[in-house]
Amino acid sequence: MTELAGLTPTLLAVALLMAVSAGVLTGSRVLHAWAPALAILRGAAQLAAVSLILGAVITSSAWVSVALGVMFLVATATATRRLGWSWIHLAMAGSSMAAGIVVALAVVFATGSIELTSRYALALGGIVIGNSMTIAALAGRRFNEAVIDRWDLVEGWLALGATPRQATRDMARGAAYSALIPSVDQTKTTGLVTLPGAFVGAIFGGLSPLEAGRFQIVVLAAIIAAGSVTAVTLVHMLAPVRRRPARLT
Repeated sequence: MTELAGLTPTLLAVALLMAVSAGVLTGSRVLHAWAPALAILRGAAQLAAVSLILGAVITSSAWVSVALGVMFLVATATATRRLGWSWIHLAMAGSSMAAGIVVALAVVFATGSIELTSRYALALGGIVIGNSMTIAALAGRRFNEAVIDRWDLVEGWLALGATPRQATRDMARGAAYSALIPSVDQTKTTGLVTLPGAFVGAIFGGLSPLEAGRFQIVVLAAIIAAGSVTAVTLVHMLAPVRRRPARLT
C-alpha cells in the first residue's frame, strides 16, 4: 500500500507534464502534437513491464543476453522506420548499429574498465544500444535531407563521371558529423550543464562520486565510439545514390 500511495505524486507529475507538452504543441499547431505525450505513456508502460522482468533476470547472464537481444531488435526496427521501412534499410541499420555496439562494449569489458557482470552488461549495453539507435536515425535522416536539398549538385557530379558514392561523399560526411553533435555536446557539458542518469544512478546505488564519475566517463566514451562507428558505417552504405530519394516523413 505504501508503494501504491507513493505512485500518486509520480502519476500526477507525469500527467501534468504530458498536458504541458501536448498543450504547447497543439496551441502552436505543431504536427503530431500528441506524439510526445503518447510516447511518455508508452514509455511508462514499457518501463513498468521491464522493471518487473529485470528484477527476476538481472542475475542470470543468459536472460540478460536475451534482454539485450530484444533491446537491439526493437532499436533496429525503430531506427529503420525513421529511415523509411525496407529490408535493405533494416539490414543497414542493424549491421551498422551492431558494429558500433560490439566495438564499444568489447573495448570497455576487455580493458577491465568496467567489470563484466550481468548487471553492468545490461546497464551499459542498454545505454549504448539506445544511443546508437538515435545516432543511426539522425545520420540516415540528415543524409536523406542533404541529398534532396543538394540534388542538383549530385546530378552535376554524376554527369561529370563521378561514382554515386563520390557524388554524395561530402553529404555523407556532414550527416555523420551532425548525428554525433547531441552526444558530443552532452559529453562536453557533463558536470557543468547536466548530471547524466548513469552518474546519478550510480551515486544513488551507493558508489562514491569518484567511482560514479569514473563509470560515467566510460559510458560517455562508449556512446561516442559506438555512435561514430554506427554513423560512419550507415552513411557509407547509404551513400551510393543513383536517383533522388523521397523525403522522409
